[in-house]
Amino acid sequence: MRNDLRVVSGLVPDGSRVLDLGCGAGELLSHLATRGCRGTGVDTDEEAVLGAIRSGVSVIELDVDHDLGEFADDTYDVVVLSRTLQALHRPADVLTEIRRIGRRCVVSVPNFGLWKHRAFLAVRGRMPVSRALPHEWFDTPNIHLATLPDMEALFARTRWDVEQRVLLDESGSPLRRQAGGNLRAGAAAYLLQR
Repeated sequence: MRNDLRVVSGLVPDGSRVLDLGCGAGELLSHLATRGCRGTGVDTDEEAVLGAIRSGVSVIELDVDHDLGEFADDTYDVVVLSRTLQALHRPADVLTEIRRIGRRCVVSVPNFGLWKHRAFLAVRGRMPVSRALPHEWFDTPNIHLATLPDMEALFARTRWDVEQRVLLDESGSPLRRQAGGNLRAGAAAYLLQR
């Protein structure tokens, strides 16, 4: 399992009902099932959906930007958006919709404010490519590049409270020191509550 998914997993309480939006092949939900969690994955990638089904994960092929109305109010304890929010067309609307579906939300996002990204842009004058942002600008799935303060402002605007923030290095492992996060973190995982 990816390092950042281990961190995300650690933010989900045992026995939770989990909705994983952008679940990929269902790796996180498979792991959470070993801790008594029950869940549903959502993805639009056919190969990923087939991989999740092969892993025994309950998965639905839906567009996260437009189809969250399919889920009833308070259906899940935790909704997960792991490295997905920045690839959505309407991230604010999706966060607002998730407040209706689940009591808590775990969001992990790459951090465009990392000092290396800033230096890359300042020195080379080109969009950064790194372990945290591995795609060239023309083939990236990330359509919204934000810093950690940008993300936290969006959480406040969509009326989510940050219960916990874990700063991650470029490989997705937690940083030892949490100070200076916006310059030092390649990504972050947030536990949000409404």
